[in-house]
Amino acid sequence: MDKNFLNDFPILRSQMNGHPLAYLDNSATTQKPESVVRSICGYYGGCNANPHRGVYELSVKATQVYENARRKVAEFINARPQEIIFTKNATESLNLVAYSYGLTNLHAGDEILITIAEHHSNLVPWQRVAQMTGATLNYIYLAADGNLSADDITTKLTKRTKILAVTQISNVLGLINDVKTLAAKAHEVGAVVVVDGAQSVPHIPVDVQNIDADFLAFSGHKMLSPMGIGVLYGKRRLLDEMPPFLSGGDMIEYVEEQSTTYAELPQKFEAGTQNVGGAAGLTAAIDYLRGVGFETIERIERDLTTFAIAELKRLPYVDLYGCDAANKVGIITFNVKDVHPHDVATILDAQGVAIRAGHHCAQPLMKFLGLNSTCRASFYFYNTRRDVERLIEAIQQVRSVMKIF
Repeated sequence: MDKNFLNDFPILRSQMNGHPLAYLDNSATTQKPESVVRSICGYYGGCNANPHRGVYELSVKATQVYENARRKVAEFINARPQEIIFTKNATESLNLVAYSYGLTNLHAGDEILITIAEHHSNLVPWQRVAQMTGATLNYIYLAADGNLSADDITTKLTKRTKILAVTQISNVLGLINDVKTLAAKAHEVGAVVVVDGAQSVPHIPVDVQNIDADFLAFSGHKMLSPMGIGVLYGKRRLLDEMPPFLSGGDMIEYVEEQSTTYAELPQKFEAGTQNVGGAAGLTAAIDYLRGVGFETIERIERDLTTFAIAELKRLPYVDLYGCDAANKVGIITFNVKDVHPHDVATILDAQGVAIRAGHHCAQPLMKFLGLNSTCRASFYFYNTRRDVERLIEAIQQVRSVMKIF
């Protein structure tokens, strides 16, 4: 029997609008266990100082906390510490790749290939890079089941493709892309592969050596750690060749009046004072996730997703999207007929059920699906079947509240 994880998450034992909280917006951000909160408080209460810059004890301890986090992340995704760049979030990580690698290496006539299911963070930067370099931005569209079109992959991944940017798991449909196979195909034509791992790293084992990604971006706050800490993994040979994204303190070796030489990796990409408290929290989050184990995480999410889809299919006034494919994690996207998603989310909120409504930072995907917005319920290992039951019970009240019978 699984541990009662609610004991580790005080907020999940709280109430919302007079009801026990059923938190189902985990794709946006996850809640934090007490061990993560303690690690953050422990850092600020016991060894807060600027890392790398002082020889006094507090600064040395802060440096140790920060670099220990880097080693922990490297082990977690099977990388080397020098290949781990700390950022604010996955969005900053993806922008770093787009502007530092993309602007330097792309030219008119080159092609960037992304999927129509990308989060704006892995789409808008490539739009801008294409506009600035004269490169062409192409899209892989979706097949009827919501997965990437095999025909598009075959016809659009060509010798002209210099970048393939792809999400490992769609934040809207929850479908897992086979990035290992995609990376192999992209490398055959000489393309560099950028993987958005924001929805995958918290939920499934990710081994950057196995999938052979050139870059991988993810956010700490989607995997139990605090907001404001993110990760960019990059192959060392690529990072070595890239110019810095930001300039200033701690990313320099020497500064003369008219020239600067840059620090070695990873400091070259970490200008300014870093979020050491966030790194401490990320370390604790990884330790917690390892204690739970991905086998347990995947089993719980699979059970909740299967149960929720089956119950939602019983409701004739609910439309589901991307829910018939087998390669799916705990994200369910739906609409209630004749009710705007924002109204659905508001009515559910009154019952203590927290879901997301809107375009989910994926407007081109919404347009491709013929939708303006949707509701999204997303699970994590600390959710229970009772959370799903309360979701269903609340949805059953929506149309009557809106006086639709």
